[in-house]
Amino acid sequence: KMELFLNLTQLKTSSKGAILLDYYTAGFWWAKEMNFSLIQLSGFMDLLNFALENLSRKHMTLGDNLKELERAMAEIGETESEERGDLNLFSIEQAKAIIDYLVTSLFKHYKTYEYLFYGRREEPVLSSE
Repeated sequence: KMELFLNLTQLKTSSKGAILLDYYTAGFWWAKEMNFSLIQLSGFMDLLNFALENLSRKHMTLGDNLKELERAMAEIGETESEERGDLNLFSIEQAKAIIDYLVTSLFKHYKTYEYLFYGRREEPVLSSE
């Protein structure tokens, strides 16, 4: 279902698509294990996408991406709070856990993801076998 939602095609021959599917699926299951509400789950997935988009489309450095993530987390809390009357979208503990997750899943491997998105490489021809 995640494959269809993300519109990822040719996963059998595209390592980039398979890696992105794994990244989002792992994030989704981590958030489910954290018992996030639907609103929190949506906000978390937005943060995953936001950080990855900053890297892949905007070619942000690690430092710039971290600064943008900090701003985005503050905005999500403010926007959602105003609409729903909540104090914050994420508790302090949840926000710390999210940051830890992003550091472990994306930021520690930033150079690898940079290579994935804009490293020059030959496309190997893979057979269906």
